[in-house]
Amino acid sequence: METALIIACFVVGLLFGSFANVAIHRVPDGDSVVRPPSACPACGRRVRPLDNIPVVSWFVLRGRCRDCGAAISVRYPLVELAGGVLFAVTAWRFLAPPGDLDADPWALPAYLLFAWLLLVVAVIDARTRRIPNKLTYPLTPVLLVLVAVAAVGNATPGAALRALLGGVAAFAALLVIALISPRGLGMGDVKLAAALGIALGYLSWGHVLLGVFGGFLLGGVIALVLLATRLRSRKDLLPFGPYLAASALLTVWWGDAVIGWYVGVTGLADLVG
Repeated sequence: METALIIACFVVGLLFGSFANVAIHRVPDGDSVVRPPSACPACGRRVRPLDNIPVVSWFVLRGRCRDCGAAISVRYPLVELAGGVLFAVTAWRFLAPPGDLDADPWALPAYLLFAWLLLVVAVIDARTRRIPNKLTYPLTPVLLVLVAVAAVGNATPGAALRALLGGVAAFAALLVIALISPRGLGMGDVKLAAALGIALGYLSWGHVLLGVFGGFLLGGVIALVLLATRLRSRKDLLPFGPYLAASALLTVWWGDAVIGWYVGVTGLADLVG
């Protein structure tokens, strides 16, 4: 049953990956994600339903518009595939987790939304160096409601409170850093941190610490690599959202193992919520 549900989540993730492409393309410009229907940006012809099948249609069309032959960016199938993979791995984490972790199907809707949000934010920030309020403002409270429902369903109301406090703590921490070093962080990153704190706080305080710290660590490592390879200079500003998103997802999936290892090595069990 779990395998079937994970496969189903992969398929649903492909569809939501297609919708993610719409959001990535339209939200930064302030356009509606509902209207008008998807069309070729080159010739304006509406995309046919058969040409809008995630991943498959891009290969069938050989990466070109059926009507005018204009190239279709490979980003589209990659985002769709990423949506499927993110949904499948997230479903595995909450339906058939490894080791001695308990399954938590109540939490799955919240973390599927969280994965979708992070996918969209990461690509938009990488492209435009900003994280639109149109994403974080409506979806952060929805995420809080979904984790609260999961906490009630699991009879663990403390997890809902910890999620709320985690969101406040992560927001406050990055706000302080942004005020001290405005070139390093933007307010979009600060607002995204609230969603991260909610999602990771539901799991534990250790997840909040690991997710936020991991974003800085991952961003620092990538920055050093780019500097060492001269692909970027010290004057270049790198978007922080993709690193924060990657760290948060990895923490959701495998944070328990990392925290367990750290606690075992240091003996700081009291720090894990």
